[in-house]
Amino acid sequence: MPTRKGPIKTAVFPVAGLGTRFLPITKASPKEMLPVVDKPLIQYAVEEAVEAGMTQMVFITGRNKRSIEDHFDKAFELEQELESRGRTALLESVRNIVPKHVSCIYVRQPEALGLGHAVLCARPVVGDEPFAVILADDLIDGKPTTLEQMVDVYAQQQRSVLAVQRIPREESNKYGVIRGKSLGEKLHKLDGIVEKPRPADAPSDLAVVGRYILTGKVFDFLERIGKGTGGEIQLTDGIAQLLMHEDVFALEFAGTRYDCGSKLGYMMANLVYGMRHPEVGAEFSAFASGLMRGKAG
Repeated sequence: MPTRKGPIKTAVFPVAGLGTRFLPITKASPKEMLPVVDKPLIQYAVEEAVEAGMTQMVFITGRNKRSIEDHFDKAFELEQELESRGRTALLESVRNIVPKHVSCIYVRQPEALGLGHAVLCARPVVGDEPFAVILADDLIDGKPTTLEQMVDVYAQQQRSVLAVQRIPREESNKYGVIRGKSLGEKLHKLDGIVEKPRPADAPSDLAVVGRYILTGKVFDFLERIGKGTGGEIQLTDGIAQLLMHEDVFALEFAGTRYDCGSKLGYMMANLVYGMRHPEVGAEFSAFASGLMRGKAG
């Protein structure tokens, strides 16, 4: 896996959610372990963090999330079996899920009190350092990766950076929406941010998606704010407080986002990633093309 050196060393993955939109499959299996072709969503997220130069992965977990920890742990029996059968390629794919220089830390979120609370649970590990937050069910396809693009902005500004994309205004009640001043090159300086506003109240059509780089100061505000929209501690509310004390930037990233927290977005991701998979891509593309012409099935 290619890596780079960057100013952000820690990535936080809030993975304690219940994944109710994918029930019944998420009754006993985390939504972050849903596969896109042959890798779970959480692995794509970790790979993106590693490519952006991050070396400490902090998973904020809850009940029924043990399979995430198992996935990134060493599997002695499986490795021995693959080695004895001469399955070298598969053996390497299992051994190299996480590079040796990368550490994984697991922190339990005792209650499901919202994304802001999940991020706050990482404070004992992160301290006052800047860090990234990655939501694994937002799978973003692009090179350089979204996090790499954001790390470059952070290196220039030394302030928090949010990933944003333009959305239809009627969908604003699903997102945190920013108000800001364009600085050119798809970069904006925030004047405000609102969690899930009604379309008529949305300050813009720029919505925050599942990538953040935040300064450690955000923890101070997450500790003090109360419950917001949905009766949860909202990360958006903490960022709104942070904005009153230091600059916050938003980047319209280059790349295609698949909302794998929804069934449609998840199926779209599997289609796109399947069609270019080195092992099955050619045959799958032919099947998909035939299906569209009404000749397959």
